[in-house]
Amino acid sequence: MSELLDRSKALRGDPNVHYNCAQSVLIPFAEHKGMDTATATALSANFGAGMKMASVCGAVTGGLMALGLYGVDDGPTVSRYYKLIKDNHDGMLLCQDLLAAYKRQGGKDKKPHCDGLVYECVQAVEDILTERGLL
Repeated sequence: MSELLDRSKALRGDPNVHYNCAQSVLIPFAEHKGMDTATATALSANFGAGMKMASVCGAVTGGLMALGLYGVDDGPTVSRYYKLIKDNHDGMLLCQDLLAAYKRQGGKDKKPHCDGLVYECVQAVEDILTERGLL
């Protein structure tokens, strides 16, 4: 397991602070890049729960922020990132759709589902950045 994924898991498991999905993806990469945790936390605060309106999954948007922080913003790479996530979730990227599908599959507590998406996005971003020689 990577240091970035370990950090993300520590954030999601912190009983004293609720780090939303976007924060839990962005913070490890931001810290690795030299950004302080408070700034990364504030920057991504409104992106959890699908931008607080069940839109694009916060973990996905956190990954986009992390990619952008490392200067990765070209269309083909962003499209590839989306495809990596969509391929594992029947083409879905919206928080409300992802949670509804999880509930249809018998999921009760959303935290394990959201944690899984966070870790999936961390891994996808890490893979892309590693391939580019940025990590």
